[in-house]
Amino acid sequence: MEMGKEIRRLRMDRGLTQEALANALNVTAQSVSKWECGTSVPDVQLLPEIAVYFGVTIDQLFAMDPEQQMERIDNYICDHGMFDEAEERQLEKQLNTFAENPAYKGKAELLLTLLYSHQAEQYRLLAVDHGKVAVEETNGDREAVGELAKAWGSVIPDWDYRNRHELIEWYSDYCRKHPKNRSAVMWLLDNLIDDRRLTEAREWIKKVAAIDDTFRVPMYRYLIAQAAGEKEEAEAQISVLESMAETQEWCCATTLGDIYVQRQEYDRAIEWYRKGQEIQPSPKYTDSARSIAHICEIRGDKKGAIEAYKEMLRIMKEDWGMISGEEREEVVRAIRKLQDQ
Repeated sequence: MEMGKEIRRLRMDRGLTQEALANALNVTAQSVSKWECGTSVPDVQLLPEIAVYFGVTIDQLFAMDPEQQMERIDNYICDHGMFDEAEERQLEKQLNTFAENPAYKGKAELLLTLLYSHQAEQYRLLAVDHGKVAVEETNGDREAVGELAKAWGSVIPDWDYRNRHELIEWYSDYCRKHPKNRSAVMWLLDNLIDDRRLTEAREWIKKVAAIDDTFRVPMYRYLIAQAAGEKEEAEAQISVLESMAETQEWCCATTLGDIYVQRQEYDRAIEWYRKGQEIQPSPKYTDSARSIAHICEIRGDKKGAIEAYKEMLRIMKEDWGMISGEEREEVVRAIRKLQDQ
């Protein structure tokens, strides 16, 4: 009923007759009349054509309120591969319209960030595919090798290229204004440690400790000690984390998995990843299973990797009701690749 009303409103705004709209969509005037009366709805395959014709989104045809439309867009982006230019511009236009309203600006800007990051990641994957071919076809040309490495997110040894001083300065300024925003301070710490700005990291971990009493404090103390080459202190913080694992949230166990995998202690890493997945409440995330799959691939254990990827599919289906979509297809492709090797 709501869709029919919206189609009628859009048609009347354009000054169109039902016959004119029917001709444009290659349907009968009787079909348009039934839509507008609510006795039938357009075939699902017609919805994109109707939306393009009126210059609106499919969501708008359903006459959803802005919160519902933005939730739908969020899910749509996360469950989609690369958008073509028309789709991207349509989503961009709708989100920019929402951003003009102060009540929706924050969420709309977040979704614009998600949209652009999503497209950037899709282009990065495309660059990797073409980069592989370029390296092969140019017999390992130096420029082709370098471009593939950058597209694939390779480590860049040159400090002037890889340092994150602009990101760090922005987050430092933000965190000084909002010192109790744990999430922002943690992102700042991650980048300070990776850039080996450990003196600053030690000062910020004090601020984290003042607002947080979870495993995250010894986790960052471990990372700082590890980066500084302070082996005894690093081992001491691992012991603290292991003693906290039974009483802390599941992320503590998976953090230990991350630590042990970077030490190449793969069996212990798998043990902690499985522990984290076991104690994690439903709906569970697939991170632990994916990590185990990667460990198995590194070890050349195809059977173990396939089992871990199948566990991801099980979680997607049973915990999230996900039986299709790009995220699931990515896992299916990983399984096929292993089976074909």
